[in-house]
Amino acid sequence: MVRKLIELALRNRLIVLLLAAAMFAYGIFSIRKNPIDAIPDLSENQVIVFTEWMGRSPQVIEDQVTYPLVSNLQGIPNVRNIRGSSMFGMSFIYVIFDDDVDTYWARTRVLERLNFAQRLLPQGVTPTLGPDGTGVGHIYWYHLDAPKMDLGEQRALQDWYIKFALQTVPGVAEVASFGGFEKQYQLVIDPVKLQYYNISMMDVMNKVQANNNDVGGRKFEMSGMAYIIRGLGYIRSLEDVENLALGNYKGVPVRVRDVGTVQMGGDLRLGIFDMDGEGEVVGGIVVMRYNENANKVIEAVKEKMAEVQKGLPEGVTFKTSYDRSTLIQEAIASVKATLIEEIIAVSLIVLLFLFHWRSALIILIQLPISVAAGFILLEMFGISSNIMSLTGIALAIGVVVDDGIVMVENAYRHVNEAQEQKISGQLKDSV
Repeated sequence: MVRKLIELALRNRLIVLLLAAAMFAYGIFSIRKNPIDAIPDLSENQVIVFTEWMGRSPQVIEDQVTYPLVSNLQGIPNVRNIRGSSMFGMSFIYVIFDDDVDTYWARTRVLERLNFAQRLLPQGVTPTLGPDGTGVGHIYWYHLDAPKMDLGEQRALQDWYIKFALQTVPGVAEVASFGGFEKQYQLVIDPVKLQYYNISMMDVMNKVQANNNDVGGRKFEMSGMAYIIRGLGYIRSLEDVENLALGNYKGVPVRVRDVGTVQMGGDLRLGIFDMDGEGEVVGGIVVMRYNENANKVIEAVKEKMAEVQKGLPEGVTFKTSYDRSTLIQEAIASVKATLIEEIIAVSLIVLLFLFHWRSALIILIQLPISVAAGFILLEMFGISSNIMSLTGIALAIGVVVDDGIVMVENAYRHVNEAQEQKISGQLKDSV
């Protein structure tokens, strides 16, 4: 069988060369199309459901949020397992699907069940889906270098400007902010004054919430002109909160400032983000979507950051905390260096021992075609180019080189022996 295959290839050299060229061209196309990442994605095919109910204990979260959601998420097609985790004020549910299930189909089915399960949860509690990324989707971290801004201002800049701009980059699932203080109006209530004015804490919460709102009116026509009437009631300063009316005491309005004080502060933090022991910083984590090319996404994020940089306040710049593209480029460079080294070594060995440049050319053609065939298989089976696969290709190059040298030397020896027998036979005939 092998003999016939070799004879067929020798009789149709042009077709073999065309097939080899086509394979090499398709391999180049597969290299450009195949996702490139630093580490293989071995995470499970999962959908995360996150629910927040601040101020509640883990047991209450487990009984009133986690258990109803887990019970109603049972029965979704192609679900392998459902895991629930309850903690102070938060609930996490991990719905594990089979590996061959499409991620966005799975998210749609989970969302359908959540719409039904919403009625079983306490009022005001809304479950949300986590980002469509994987456990290894954190591809780029950055922080702000803003010596003239405090941590609260930096966090506001990150949350309301930078984050929204970077989330528009194709392939980005989420930009998670970290560090700093989230600004908020804080009401420090005096319980003695509440008791004196006969006002409950719930009254304070409801009144403040109701007064922080714009209201719309009807259309008003005058002198042939139509005017839209609306009431502007959103809070703009501390004084607006202090002047909110909570009730009346003996005909006198009781305002927020009468029962407590209002201040601008930061939300409760469970930790800080320190950079190299030099102090706190504010920044973000770029999370990549499923099956995206990490290298291209990082390049697009950097281009977008260059555009965003133009709109930042004076003295504010981006600093890179973690960049996976560096590791990706090093892995690619390692494969390229290995391929070049093997090509040079093989050429020298073949030329040194055989003194036949055509034999060396055969192996030089064989190496890139073999690597291209490897990337074709990676693309066909949906495997990304990462450290593991690229290392395997680098190791396989050595095997291909050894095989090529043995085969070429063997073919060269047989051809040489055949030529010697032919020459000796011609000499005998001439004698």
